[in-house]
Amino acid sequence: MKWERRFSSPDRKRQYVRGLYTTIADRYDLITILLSYGQDRRWKQRLISMAAVTGGTRALDLACGTGDIAFALASRGARVVGLDITHRMLQLAAAKPMAHGRVTFVGGDMTALPFPDGAFDLVTTGYGLRNVPDLAAALGEIHRVLAPGGRLLSLDFDKPSQPMVRAVYLGYLTVAGSVLGTVLHGDPDTYRYIPESIRRYPGAAGVCRMAADAGFRNCDHQAVLGGLMAIHFARK
Repeated sequence: MKWERRFSSPDRKRQYVRGLYTTIADRYDLITILLSYGQDRRWKQRLISMAAVTGGTRALDLACGTGDIAFALASRGARVVGLDITHRMLQLAAAKPMAHGRVTFVGGDMTALPFPDGAFDLVTTGYGLRNVPDLAAALGEIHRVLAPGGRLLSLDFDKPSQPMVRAVYLGYLTVAGSVLGTVLHGDPDTYRYIPESIRRYPGAAGVCRMAADAGFRNCDHQAVLGGLMAIHFARK
């Protein structure tokens, strides 16, 4: 019942996610390594390669966290803005040595982006679409701030369509999350949020359908880790 309450409305989910990521921010980099068995950086590099940025690319990294994707885009010459709803995440990102003068960090909500229409050539996000309280609204905002022909790239967990695979996958994430939550925060619920959010996520194909409804074209996704993860690509 507690998860139903936390996901019962966009405002409740927004409040819960903001509090959760404030709690885990200082251990966020460690957790992404542990839960991905060290593969997280490789997946993000795959997304960066697909982005094919140039020196003139105006890029927005949403739910930027501690800045991995934003810094990688900047290292390839893009002019990057990183946005996150969690102030502590932005503090940690801005404090990293590679941050100075390379990325502009902004606090904000993906469902109400503080940027004008057509301001970016590229929008990226790592684990952002699954966490947003109103996915349709977020996709609409991303479409709005992209210039004509602009691209969206998203890395996230997927929801396997095969029931047995899905059950094993979510079971693993629940057990692993409970252990890590207990050890790192004294609360087994801390990382149980991940499988609970996946249960309510439309999955890779569903995200493409919603992207099409928001006005995107050519939406597709590449399977990662045998379909347990996915990278989406869509164009305005």
